Amino acid sequence: MRRREFITLVGGAAAAWPLTARAQQPERMRRIGVLMSQTTDDPIAHARNAAFLQGLQELGWTVSRNVQLEYRWGPANVAQSRKFVADLIALSPDIIVATGGITVGPLLEATRTVPVVFVQVTDPVGAGYVESLARPGGNATGFIPFEYGQSAKWLELLKEISPVLTRAAVLRDQTFALGIGQLAAIQSVAPSMGVELRPIGVGDVAEIERGIAANARQPNSAVIVTVSPSAITHRKSIISWVARHRLPAVYPYRFFATDGGLIAYGPDTIEPYHRAAGYVDRILKGEKPADLPVQAPTKYDLVINLKTAKSLGITIPPTLLARADEVIE
Repeated sequence: MRRREFITLVGGAAAAWPLTARAQQPERMRRIGVLMSQTTDDPIAHARNAAFLQGLQELGWTVSRNVQLEYRWGPANVAQSRKFVADLIALSPDIIVATGGITVGPLLEATRTVPVVFVQVTDPVGAGYVESLARPGGNATGFIPFEYGQSAKWLELLKEISPVLTRAAVLRDQTFALGIGQLAAIQSVAPSMGVELRPIGVGDVAEIERGIAANARQPNSAVIVTVSPSAITHRKSIISWVARHRLPAVYPYRFFATDGGLIAYGPDTIEPYHRAAGYVDRILKGEKPADLPVQAPTKYDLVINLKTAKSLGITIPPTLLARADEVIE
């Protein structure tokens, strides 16, 4: 081999070495904290997480290759949420995904620098989490499930199912803004419908059971279950107690109806977690939560469980059945 050819060969190989080394280097590992307000044995929580993981995968994020997820699962109470928040922040995550105000409140008390994507937070402006829905302005953005005014629809549906309705128990959490706002929206339409409301706390299962039983002793009664972590956690017990007393009831999410509830009206609670993955992707790639608008659902689903209606001796009006997005036979 001639001297000039040898030098050219060695020089070309040397130039290629850095490129080869760079190609073999592992991708940068990003860390995502995930705060779930349900327990690990809740199938709805797992469905939400599966949707989030699918969204990440579609955008090129693979667990153990370029992203690491750190989970903290319920129970949904403020004290436990604060502990989980401290645990996650100590791990220096690149971003945190949080479910519900019961986790987001303590999280934003602890940090205004770590980016946060929230899901299932009804009034982030009123709670002080963001400056506005269009321009969050801080370190948090995310997805709201509905507006307070939508809560009035629950009473309207009950009245349609049972025109003789004169009393309704409203299960709500009075310790945070969501429960107060939902009840206020229902109260705003109750007088015009001739319905007296009986608020019931959801602090513990005994309180819920006593409230439902007391309401059942009154004629022409029904139950409205508003959104709260406690109602979601204890939904199967609530559905069972309502059925035992043969009361018509309306619930806020589809999974209440699939678990045996009579009727549900509300947004999809799974799909926003898939969309949340998109916001996580954009933030990890350099965008700021302050510039990403808080998104609202675009559709509400009406789900009717005809099997439950038949067991309760309730006839669902054909006009209501015709409007249903899903009928469970």
